[in-house]
Amino acid sequence: MKTAAQAADLIKKQVENGGFIHVVSHLDADGLAAAGVIATALARLDAGFRIRIERWIDEKVVDGIIADKPSLIIFTDFGSGDLDVLNSRLAHQQLIILDHHQPVGEANPAFVQVNPHLFGIDGSKDLSGAGTAYFVARALDKTNIDLAGVAVVGALGDLQDKYEQRKLGGPNSIIAEDAENAGSLKIETDLLFFGRETRPIHKALACTTTPFIPGISGEEDKSLAFLASLGITPKKGDKWRALRDLSEDEKKRLFNALVDYLVSRGLHGDVALTLRGSVYTLTREEPWTSLRDAREFSVLLNATGRMDKPGLGIAICVGDRGSALEEASAVLEEYRRTITKYLNWLMEPNTDRIEEFSNIYVVHGEGVVDDKIIGTISSILSTNLAKPEKPIIAYSTVQGERLAKISARATDLVINKGLNLGEILRVAAERYSGRGGGHNIAAGAQVPIQELESFLKLVDELVKKQLGGSTVGS
Repeated sequence: MKTAAQAADLIKKQVENGGFIHVVSHLDADGLAAAGVIATALARLDAGFRIRIERWIDEKVVDGIIADKPSLIIFTDFGSGDLDVLNSRLAHQQLIILDHHQPVGEANPAFVQVNPHLFGIDGSKDLSGAGTAYFVARALDKTNIDLAGVAVVGALGDLQDKYEQRKLGGPNSIIAEDAENAGSLKIETDLLFFGRETRPIHKALACTTTPFIPGISGEEDKSLAFLASLGITPKKGDKWRALRDLSEDEKKRLFNALVDYLVSRGLHGDVALTLRGSVYTLTREEPWTSLRDAREFSVLLNATGRMDKPGLGIAICVGDRGSALEEASAVLEEYRRTITKYLNWLMEPNTDRIEEFSNIYVVHGEGVVDDKIIGTISSILSTNLAKPEKPIIAYSTVQGERLAKISARATDLVINKGLNLGEILRVAAERYSGRGGGHNIAAGAQVPIQELESFLKLVDELVKKQLGGSTVGS
């Protein structure tokens, strides 16, 4: 909190002096939520600022920032893993890093770095980028407590609901409590279908991709048939029923049937448990919109970022409920169709698109899966493959750049054995002229395409070595 207050003081001084602030954030849901929180806080100070959304930080991105000649740069949801670039290119710049990824190296002492890892807090599950930004916004002005709901959206978008019944914990729970106290959030336990308040039951079931339900996700007619087999009627008179309209008995029958179905398809039993848990309802949002459920809100943000429309996500975070929301909703539908198409293509039987190595799964998305969506695909597949003890290394190619974009995910089962994907991807990427890092449970990298095969083999070896008790890089 002291470091967050230091960042807030620096922001206040820049605003008082009429400085121009450049906010740079990541394109995923957490990054957009973090940028939205800071943008709202800056707007309330009448600050002059610009927001820039990026896939990653490299020399090209930094040079573009320098060209704008800002008096203060704020990185949200990344930066701690890129300290070498920031230290060398921005050494004489006023700079704040609001991140939750594992820091790599030491930051320039002149920088203000707010990161939970520096204080023994797990940034992979206890505080997100949006949450880190929120604590700075709250330090700027206590009235910014009304931004706690957006920070909750960021944490859920970063899949930080790792506690019992898929609840947020650690400092995230403080933010959720702030949102409850502000009257903007209600937490309860229920089924976690996408569109639980806004869609007919069969559509909500078909739209659920976490977990991905083979033969049901993306298939409305098969979802209808599944419900019919359970004696659950999708309509009452002429009106479609939403999940909220089901009785407790109907919900129990549906949940148990989905558990049996997933197990019958060869998926491990824990996958089905992710269908039930804590529901975070943003009570000030209209019930019929995709912003009412905080997880749906996060998917909407993710869609805008991954589909090259991040400005829509930022606009919604700062309060636009008109044209931006309408346009973002259309982007979301396209995003969901795209994900379903990619997952069905990857999971086609008798193909080698998901290849099992000795210690990892490799998902070959080159030429088909968009590099901005490979992270989403990796997250979904990590809960769906038969051997949860093996992490997933998914990759796609970056159009026009001769780069492979890698996204890695693991389950808590493997993390509890000592696996650290962020460290592994950093070491392996640097060995082959790339960059990598992230969390222990989720990480990313970029490597030259010609080095990809060697990179994957090294990652496979490093996973084995780390789980065997050796130090990565030794």
